[in-house]
Amino acid sequence: MSNDSNINSRPLIGIIGFGAFGRLTARHLLPHFRLYAYDPALRPGPCVEMLDVMLTDLRSAASCPIIILAVPVNRFEESVAAISPHLKPGSLVLDVGSVKMIPAEIMRRGLPEHVAIIATHPLFGPQSARDGINGLKIAICPIRGDRGRRVAAFLRKALGLNVVMTTPEAHDQDTAMAQGLTHLIAKVLVQMEPFPARMTTKSFDLLVQAIAMVRDDAPEVFQAIERSNPYSQRVRRRFFDLASALDAELGNRSPVRLSADRSSVKFDTSQTKQTD
Repeated sequence: MSNDSNINSRPLIGIIGFGAFGRLTARHLLPHFRLYAYDPALRPGPCVEMLDVMLTDLRSAASCPIIILAVPVNRFEESVAAISPHLKPGSLVLDVGSVKMIPAEIMRRGLPEHVAIIATHPLFGPQSARDGINGLKIAICPIRGDRGRRVAAFLRKALGLNVVMTTPEAHDQDTAMAQGLTHLIAKVLVQMEPFPARMTTKSFDLLVQAIAMVRDDAPEVFQAIERSNPYSQRVRRRFFDLASALDAELGNRSPVRLSADRSSVKFDTSQTKQTD
């Protein structure tokens, strides 16, 4: 553990779930807080990667004044039920999931009235945050209590984040397109690799960079974005309908027809043949 004489005076945060995003959260909070972390896959004791993070049991992590739920959406309800008996009056519970309406309702329904609740979504991940988080966006959705502005002020001043105050409904409406389409397109384009490396345009290079930011996300992230956001299906359906309509239009008008294996090009002159 750190020998910093001031460490014991720092507020204590418990992180429930210590995967990739739980660890990213810990790295940026360590200068400001003492951290407990609980993950059923990890044994209690000092974290090997971050010695100032103490891996502990669920009760100890959930008894902290501030608790951050960094668990997948498909484990969210059971995690809320597990921490609920251990929460102290006046504590603050936050989540960091990619969707907000479902987690917000689960927390509102499943957590005791004596705790404050804020639903958050850091609009970045380990890949996009590898060079730091200053200037990156985070959505804040106050659910219960009046601590939203205080949390937002800390995130702006201490971590340099661009805070977007919103509601769970407005968040999910916007991210169904802003995040859902990004992951959807990336999922398709990865299947088309290998990409060209020499003969590329700037726009294509930026597209490849965007794919790189999300391609290593856990499968649970993609499933949450596409299945747990109630607005994603509508956006996805519209995208595929428009793509299908464009494909049909190009098929009807184009004089060039690509073979199925993309290894050759066949020219169809039936639409361009001149009459006598």
